[in-house]
Amino acid sequence: MKALVVAGARPNFMKVAPILDQLECTGATRVFVHTGQHYDASMSDAFLRDLSLPEPDFHLGVGSGSHARQTARVMEAFEPVLTETRPDWVVVVGDVNSTLACALVASKLRATLGCRIAHVEAGLRSNDWTMPEEVNRVLTDRLSDLLLTPSPDALPNLLREGIAPERITFAGNVMIDSLMKLLPRARALDVPGKLGLTTGRFVLATLHRPSNVDDAARLREILDGLAIIARESPVVMPLHPRTRERIREFGYDDLIRGLHILDPLGYCEMLGTLDACEVTITDSGGVQEESTVLGVPCATLRASTERPITITEGTNRLAEWPLTAARVVAAYNSAREAGRCAVGERAPNGWEGHAAVRIVSAMESAPPFDANVP
Repeated sequence: MKALVVAGARPNFMKVAPILDQLECTGATRVFVHTGQHYDASMSDAFLRDLSLPEPDFHLGVGSGSHARQTARVMEAFEPVLTETRPDWVVVVGDVNSTLACALVASKLRATLGCRIAHVEAGLRSNDWTMPEEVNRVLTDRLSDLLLTPSPDALPNLLREGIAPERITFAGNVMIDSLMKLLPRARALDVPGKLGLTTGRFVLATLHRPSNVDDAARLREILDGLAIIARESPVVMPLHPRTRERIREFGYDDLIRGLHILDPLGYCEMLGTLDACEVTITDSGGVQEESTVLGVPCATLRASTERPITITEGTNRLAEWPLTAARVVAAYNSAREAGRCAVGERAPNGWEGHAAVRIVSAMESAPPFDANVP
């Protein structure tokens, strides 16, 4: 079996690392393609190092741009790679532009090359069509031959959309494979201690979604809320490049003076900091999942989430919408009052660290290629 595995943005790397490792363990031929959607070294290279990912066989270097331009650039650069490598499987993960772009190219060359598409993290839905990621998720699922779901709530979403049950396989959450493997190393780094912070007595905030940071009024409400929280508990905030740029553009530098502002953290640094905090405040999908497994209370600054299982089974709760500073503080207080639990105590089924084994097994045992399906 020959599998081409695609990653493009920071959230992808911790998902593809276990898959690439498992492919090697089974003797499969693996091709690693990095689209370069996250082109900043702080958003990409550090994660590659932390996760011990191999050097990409192909680096497309697409860089930034509008959604349309970035998607088109990935498609244009990926097509010759796919034609050259002719894999049995194109494995795409998550919901970034690279995921949809590569799935589109593979779907158009599917019959010619005999390749199939496997979508890892299939079936997640926020039902918020203003999110570009929702469009990417739904379309990628429709194009895929094998839909590998991360949690039980994904199955009814796919069946409701008319996806044939035989194309769907429960795999579990492959991102947790990386978390479980690297948690001891992450703890050993003691990032909070190096920052002069006490474990369990600080807040970790992450903010990057355009719906939050590109809206000047909403961003101000969030920063005002974090400033209020910082009066009673230190707030550590690794700044995403996009967020940093908007803060400068809107003239909000004074609003973050009371926060512990950091440059983007590597994977192990971020994991260790998340594990040590009292509460995390975030708009990241991955942090919602990681905090649930770690048992860390999480307040999510989103109108909806494509990971509702982190609320129904995990440690996550949504802030009341639309956001105000008071609602940010209220979400934080609700999370803090809920308190922490043990690692794995609230983890959904399949979030135990063995998803990559199920993913590769599902590809190996899939029916032979049929040009007429789907």
